[in-house]
Amino acid sequence: MFKKSEPDSRRHEPESRDSGFVAERSAPATRIKDTATIGPSIRIRGDLAGDEDLVVQGQVEGTISLQQNLVTVGKDGKVNATVNARVIIVEGQVDGDLNAEEQVTLKKSAGVRGNIVSPRVSLEDGARFKGSIDMEGQASKNSGNAASNNKVTEIKSPAASSDESLKSARSKSDDQQLFKS
Repeated sequence: MFKKSEPDSRRHEPESRDSGFVAERSAPATRIKDTATIGPSIRIRGDLAGDEDLVVQGQVEGTISLQQNLVTVGKDGKVNATVNARVIIVEGQVDGDLNAEEQVTLKKSAGVRGNIVSPRVSLEDGARFKGSIDMEGQASKNSGNAASNNKVTEIKSPAASSDESLKSARSKSDDQQLFKS
């Protein structure tokens, strides 16, 4: 009735994939990053920082700084904080600014009141958002400020303004010649 010599094929049967990778069903092959979870009954006030991905299902008030990681605010999550991360995904409620190095995604169940700064922003149909979106990032802002400062200098420069006057006068006289013919 029981065959002890044969292993239980359900637990240790290898699973083959098209890529040629073989893994056992009982354990994951490799774990790339750890993920911390703040459960629905947990409330945190203060600053959160770390080196793991984070899923918020509870309540967080303060600051979340996981610069190189993924932060997910689950459907039951309520965050009243500034969030700094590599990637931010919101399914729940956020009242605060979202600053991401790569991307911010607001799912259809999301409600966000605050500003978003990220090079890529995605809002699903149905997501609620009130605030501003800046997709230029800090580096672009600094170079943009330098460019606008140069323009101000060019406008105030006496040589530049006299050159502009000459160009303007020439173009007006050329236009008059065209219309007279």
